[in-house]
Amino acid sequence: MPFSKFVQILYHFMNRKYIYPILIIIITIGFYYFEDNINDNGTHSEKKTDEKSESGFFYLPTSTTGVIVTHHHFSLSYSEKHEQAEWVAYELKKQHLSTNEFKRPYFEEDRKIRSSSADWRNYKNSGYDRGHLCPAGDRRFNQEAYDETFLTSNVTPQNHEFNSGVWNRLEQKVRYWAKIYDGVYVVTGGVLVDGLKMIGYEGVSVPAYFYKVVLDMSSETPKMIGFMMYHSASNKPLEQFVVSVDEIEKVTGIDFFSKLDDVIEKRLEASSSVKGWKF
Repeated sequence: MPFSKFVQILYHFMNRKYIYPILIIIITIGFYYFEDNINDNGTHSEKKTDEKSESGFFYLPTSTTGVIVTHHHFSLSYSEKHEQAEWVAYELKKQHLSTNEFKRPYFEEDRKIRSSSADWRNYKNSGYDRGHLCPAGDRRFNQEAYDETFLTSNVTPQNHEFNSGVWNRLEQKVRYWAKIYDGVYVVTGGVLVDGLKMIGYEGVSVPAYFYKVVLDMSSETPKMIGFMMYHSASNKPLEQFVVSVDEIEKVTGIDFFSKLDDVIEKRLEASSSVKGWKF
């Protein structure tokens, strides 16, 4: 029933003395609903279709959950079953790189996820860090971008030695590549499968493996590299964690960069070579 028709019927059956207060209540509730469920572009915050990056390149992977959430500075596919993102995807441009120091905000639940992302208290006294998937260090170019990385939809349980060690080394390497290749596309997450250890009252899964896929489209010959790391401290060189993207797709069920030309996608995703990547 159209809202205007509803108002006419309501007006007909009620005394004028009460109609205006009731209308105010209805309108207030309506505004609250739309503000909570509609994003800045006027579309629903949970999406089931691929999005374009800032430069117009289709870069989002497929989602095994059907819940894709687009924020201003990264997108993610949320797994309610595991209470975290199965992937977070973003473009890291050369101009994004910054050493700005911002006050570290509190972790907050992601209101764009209907079921709500995991409460940060699940991590308290768990023995695990709230490990960023899109690193705060990749989003220091302004306060809003930095704060956005502290949504709990962007974190996963990580062993501290892993998080501050080999995983941090990989994040720094990606920033280095963004600088010398004038920007890269990044997709990262934990491998979410059945039977994982859980923490907290909501049962947040602790991935046994983490992956990262990096795509460089800056030259005439695009290149792609994938990493798969066991969730433990390691001093091994990063090159030893390189795997083909096909292998990551097999264990995750995710199709990365599906909008690439099929011939190019097949060639890039089958390779586990480090050729062309400066380590």
